[in-house]
Amino acid sequence: MKICDLHTHTTASDGSDSPEELINLARAVGLSAISITDHDTTAGLDAGANRAKEIGLEFIPGVELSVSFPKGNMHLLGYYIDQGSHLLQSVLSRVQAARAERNPRILHRLRQLGMDLHMPELEEMAQGGQIGRPHIARLMVEKGYVRSVKQAFDKYLKKGGPAYAPKSILSPFEAIGTIREAGGVPVLAHPFSLLTKDPEELEGIIDELKDQGLMGLECYYSEHDEGFTALCLSIARRLDLVATGGSDYHGKAKPYIKLGRGKGNLQIPYSCVEAIKAVRDAL
Repeated sequence: MKICDLHTHTTASDGSDSPEELINLARAVGLSAISITDHDTTAGLDAGANRAKEIGLEFIPGVELSVSFPKGNMHLLGYYIDQGSHLLQSVLSRVQAARAERNPRILHRLRQLGMDLHMPELEEMAQGGQIGRPHIARLMVEKGYVRSVKQAFDKYLKKGGPAYAPKSILSPFEAIGTIREAGGVPVLAHPFSLLTKDPEELEGIIDELKDQGLMGLECYYSEHDEGFTALCLSIARRLDLVATGGSDYHGKAKPYIKLGRGKGNLQIPYSCVEAIKAVRDAL
């Protein structure tokens, strides 16, 4: 069966692999198609697309936008986006500025907690890409303040944690509209992260997002168990949304997540790519 991975990150945001390295790895693990969906940036797409063309791997240009949500975390993926969209690049510039303002606040809070962390160290780690919480978590591990990236998030960096600082400045409506204006297909990422109390609440939120222009739902995901995956697939069918999937691969930032395989629980069918194409072509 042809398989794909439609949720990955590179050094353009908070992944540890360059776009070219990610594409090479995608070929090595047997993927038929891949999308780079870096956080709030399209900086890695050209390099990824060029390398994919050189080795004959299907490439889907993407992006992942962070949006405001009262509880949990909400992210929106955009597929087949036009990088040249003036609206998209204007929105990304605003969000990147918010990221840049957030990082010193997080570092200040960590220093208050006794951790000697500084921006030049993060800039060296990011290799020119934008800096995010995974970089901070990796630095915490390297300096021995925590045992793992997961522990850094669970104990300090997650929403509500002692070093957390808010960042999201986009509403779901603005994020969906931006993706669609750029010719892309907007998809709700990892719906488990919304922290809804029951399936009815989850479906209600997704239905509201569909009214705002949402076109797909990430059903296959590393943190979804079989039951939650089945729930998402049923919601996608009922609401006539495209079912997509991705590992959320970050490389060293999430070493327990493997490209195309997640935690070993993924086998994302190529039919997800075909479904996204069909929706895109109907726009």
